[in-house]
Amino acid sequence: MPRSRPDPYRSLYEDFRWHVPREFNIAAVCARRWAPETSRVAIHYEDERGTREKYTYAALQADANRLSNALAALGVARGDRVAILLPQRPETAIAHIAIYQMGAIAMPLSVLFGPEALEYRLQNSAAVAAICDDAALAAVQTVRAACPQFKHVISAGAEAQGARRWSELLARASDRFEPVTTLATDPALLIYTSGTTGPPKGALMPHSALIGNLPGFVCSQDWFPQPRDVFWSPADWAWTGGLMDALLPTLYFGFPIVGFNGRFAPERALDLMQRYRVTNTFLFPTALKMMMRSPAWNGARATLALRAIMSAGESVGTTVFEWTRAELGITVNEMFGQTEMNYIVGNSQARWPARAGAMGRPYPGHRVAVIDDDGCELPAGATGEVAVHRRDIHGHPDPVFFIEYWKNPEATRRKFTGPPDDSWCRTGDLASRDEQDYLWYQGRADDMFKAAGYRIGPSEIENCLLKHPAVVNVAVVPKPDAQRGAVVKAFVVLAPGATGDANLVGQLQAHVRGKLAPYEYPKEIEFIDQLPMTTTGKVQRRVLRELEARRAAGAA
Repeated sequence: MPRSRPDPYRSLYEDFRWHVPREFNIAAVCARRWAPETSRVAIHYEDERGTREKYTYAALQADANRLSNALAALGVARGDRVAILLPQRPETAIAHIAIYQMGAIAMPLSVLFGPEALEYRLQNSAAVAAICDDAALAAVQTVRAACPQFKHVISAGAEAQGARRWSELLARASDRFEPVTTLATDPALLIYTSGTTGPPKGALMPHSALIGNLPGFVCSQDWFPQPRDVFWSPADWAWTGGLMDALLPTLYFGFPIVGFNGRFAPERALDLMQRYRVTNTFLFPTALKMMMRSPAWNGARATLALRAIMSAGESVGTTVFEWTRAELGITVNEMFGQTEMNYIVGNSQARWPARAGAMGRPYPGHRVAVIDDDGCELPAGATGEVAVHRRDIHGHPDPVFFIEYWKNPEATRRKFTGPPDDSWCRTGDLASRDEQDYLWYQGRADDMFKAAGYRIGPSEIENCLLKHPAVVNVAVVPKPDAQRGAVVKAFVVLAPGATGDANLVGQLQAHVRGKLAPYEYPKEIEFIDQLPMTTTGKVQRRVLRELEARRAAGAA
C-alpha cells in the first residue's frame, strides 16, 4: 500500500511561533532601518499625466523627518489623529512614516469620499489635521467648519486658501527627527470599515498588526521577497488592502513598490507590469475579470516577470482561477481577512495546493474555525461563521487584531464571543471547512437568503453566470415575491458587443439551470452598466437588495 505524501502545510502551521517585541514602531521597520542604504529604491511613481519619479528609502525617511517636525510645530501630539487623503504617490508613504514615528495615529481616507462621508469620519475621529492633494482638497475645505477640532489642512497639490503647502512646510523643517518610543500594542492606525452592512466603524489598529499580517503576506505572495522582486497593486493605499497587503509589507522587507496615481485599466496594468518588471501583485477579482476580457492580455505571459498573484475582497471563482493558470501560468492565491484582523486565511501555491473556489487554509499564527451562534466549533462539512481566536494554537496572543472600534464599545463587544482573553472574533462571513482545513466560502451572513424554502448563497450562481462569455460581472440578490418569499435575481454587466435582450436572458437561465440545482437559476435577470461597488472593490449587494425592496413596496 503506497504511503501518503507528507503535507508541508502541517509542519509549517504547527511549528510557527510569534516573535513580537515589547517596543515596536511601523516607521522604524518600514523606513528608518533601510535609510542608510542610500541607493535602495522604495517607490517607483508615475501618474496618468506622464510624471515619473523614483524615491529611495533614504529620501523617504528624510522627508518623513521633515514632515514630523512640521506637524509637531503645528501642535500635533502623540495620540492625535491625522487624516491622509492621498492616492498612490510618495507623499502618502511619507505621511504614514512621519505620523507613526511621532506616536500619532494615521487615518487613511479615500480621495473618492464626498463631503458627507468625510464629515462623518473627521467628526467621529476628532482628527486635528488632514494631508490631501487636489483630488480631495475641495471636499475637505467644505466640511472644515463642521469639525471644530480640525485645525490644519496641508496641501500636497495646488496652493489653496486656508491650507498650508506641503513643499513649503518641508523646506523649512529639519531632516533630523528623534522618533518616540512606542509599544507594539500602542495605536498606529484608525481605518474605517467600508460600511457594506451599516455605518462605517473606525477600527483602531496597533503597530503590532503589521507583524500579524506578515505570515499571510509572505505565503500569499509565494515567499516574498525573492531577489529582484517588485510589487504593484491597484488597491488604494487608503484601505487595508492597499496599505497592509501591499505598501507597508513591501516597505517592511525593503523592496520597491510601484505607485500609480490613476484609474485602473487592464491595458495600463499590463504596461506597468511590463515596464517595471513587476513580480508580485494583489489584484481584486474585479480587476482580474477585466483583464480576462481584455484582448491586450492575450499572449501577455511571455512579456511579464510576474510570479505571484494574491486576490481578495470577493471570491475569485473557478473561471478566473482557471484563466490565470492557463494564460499567465500562475495559480492565484486567494486570501481572506478583514480590516479588524487581516490576512488570516488563504492559499500559498509555493507551499500547499491552491484549490479553485477555496478561501484557503489558516495562515501560520492564526487559529481559525467555523463556529455556530453560540461560539462552538463546528465539524468538517458544516456551514457556520468564520472566526479567529485571540490566541494561536500554542496559546500565545495573536498580534493581528484591532484594539477596538473607535468610540463604539458595544460594537467591539459584539465582535467577540467568549471571555476577553479567550474569545473568538467573528467575521460575519459564512464558510464550511473540509478535512484538510480548507475553508469554502458560502457568502456573507447577510447575503444569504431563502427562495421558495431553499437557502441560497449568491457566490455559486454568480460564478456560474460568469462562465458565460457575454457576462463581465454579476451580482445575485433576492427579489421579494408574494408566493415564494423571494426569487433569485441576477444583475448582469455585459461584455462589449453583447446584447441584453430576451434571447440572452433565456440563454443565461438555461446556462445556470444546466449546471446548478433547479431552484438556483435566476428567475429574473436585469442588465446594468456597472454594479455598485465599495471603494475597496467589493460588490455592494445590500444596495441591490434595497433597490428590489423599494421596487416591491412601490408595486404593492
